[in-house]
Amino acid sequence: MNKDNYCPLNYTMNLIGSKWKPLVLFHLLEGPLRSGMLQKKVPEISNKMFTQTVRELEKDGLIARKVFPVVPPKVEYDLTVRGKSLESILKALDQWGLEDLKK
Repeated sequence: MNKDNYCPLNYTMNLIGSKWKPLVLFHLLEGPLRSGMLQKKVPEISNKMFTQTVRELEKDGLIARKVFPVVPPKVEYDLTVRGKSLESILKALDQWGLEDLKK
């Protein structure tokens, strides 16, 4: 770790701590999704934020982007092994939210 990421939690939150990243990652737990379908699963996200979010997740090695050579273009996103390692964290956050909403 470098001096900017001296805390493991800080490091993790820098990777997945934005408003949209956990949602995108969570929906990809179901398996690969085409770009349009993934964006529909997070209806509040703008096109600009969606593009920025998936680019950052791809840059950080959490998701993989596959472009199919067809017209119109088809782009699919999937979790990498590193991204899949977040499954228990994402599911725990989902479960916590479900239980807290019941209160």
